[in-house]
Amino acid sequence: MNCPRCKSSNHTKNGIVCGRQRYKCHDCGYNYSVETKSTASPTVVKRQALQLYLEGLGFRSIGRFLGVSHVSVQKWIKNFGQEIEELKSENELSIVELDEMHTYIGNKKILLDLDCC
Repeated sequence: MNCPRCKSSNHTKNGIVCGRQRYKCHDCGYNYSVETKSTASPTVVKRQALQLYLEGLGFRSIGRFLGVSHVSVQKWIKNFGQEIEELKSENELSIVELDEMHTYIGNKKILLDLDCC
């Protein structure tokens, strides 16, 4: 394991905080711990939350389904969205191709009076 700040492998143990081992870098003096918290959700669960969100489920229902807080689900989705924004290309679209698709929403009235034809 290397120091997250200077990437040096020259470190020593520097106590335990909240049950996690702390380390101190000899080169830059930075204190850090490398173990993830036991309450941290794995990336598989976060990706599953994203898939459920894209399928149309709400934050609360995803949270109930995965057994996590709906606020956590909301933060995961927001972080995924920020990552996508960084990956977007800067190019402007000049040509857009559309398909000919027509949908009708509502009630279509059927004329029973044949005299109007």
